[in-house]
Amino acid sequence: MAKNVLGTELESCSLDPLTGFYRDGCCNTGSEDMGVHTVCSRVTDDFLAFSAAQGNDLSTPMPQYGFSGLKEGDQWCLCAARWKEAFDAGMAPKVVLEATHARTLEWASLSELQAHAAE
Repeated sequence: MAKNVLGTELESCSLDPLTGFYRDGCCNTGSEDMGVHTVCSRVTDDFLAFSAAQGNDLSTPMPQYGFSGLKEGDQWCLCAARWKEAFDAGMAPKVVLEATHARTLEWASLSELQAHAAE
């Protein structure tokens, strides 16, 4: 059973939109997940603009992949490195700690994640 950053069982991040590398609603990861999509984030317009400026447009729909595009307030499993990059730039979105995979701690400290914890 996967663990979250708090050491308890990993909870679901979002079923609408359906997120996760495996599109199972959870921020699970495995050897084929090269981007390490482990941070359950509640995205903001500022973060979406930041991500697009970095070359990862998450707000534009891509129906060919079953992706309707994200909007402010959506929860999504972000790449751990992208979240840390946004954190360092002062643009990190809120984090749902119970739904953020423990592997995230390889990129960000628990205190950094807790400082951006969603209510």
